[in-house]
Amino acid sequence: MAIKEVLRMGDPVLLQKAAPVAKYDTPELHALIQDMQDTMAHMNGAGIAAPQIGISLRVVIFGVGSNPRYPDAEQVPYTVLINPVLNPVGEAMEEGWEGCLSVPGMRGVVPRYTRLHYTGFDQYGKPIDRLVSGFHARVVQHECDHLDGILYPMRIRDLSRFGFTDVLFPGMVVEDD
Repeated sequence: MAIKEVLRMGDPVLLQKAAPVAKYDTPELHALIQDMQDTMAHMNGAGIAAPQIGISLRVVIFGVGSNPRYPDAEQVPYTVLINPVLNPVGEAMEEGWEGCLSVPGMRGVVPRYTRLHYTGFDQYGKPIDRLVSGFHARVVQHECDHLDGILYPMRIRDLSRFGFTDVLFPGMVVEDD
């Protein structure tokens, strides 16, 4: 399909609550997911949400194998998640560094729930039901925030731990977030 332009923080589409997907397994949905895959792979992202490429629908994809942007991260299975519902398991939270394709060149410390139960559907309408923790839980929360018009800087508690990647981590080879 195509590598799409990723909207950057400040674009009003990124602040909207995305609409639910009404029909699964359609040519339009498959084309959207392919565009998201192509764009995410091109930018070495851990995930991407449809609103980031200008489509205000409740669709995210994520997955981390060997990724130069996250060299020490645990693997996260590639997932297409549509109309997700997230429920924290317990109240434990952990702070961790995050970046975002829509906030290029920056990183910040964001609190996230450490354990998460999420449900939703794949592109064919097959149910997804997972209990996850660690980096997997962080990635899902980050991507699903995009569906509610939330970018990670909005969750940062201490802005002294938010800045440009090359300043925060000198010498670290990182492509644009």
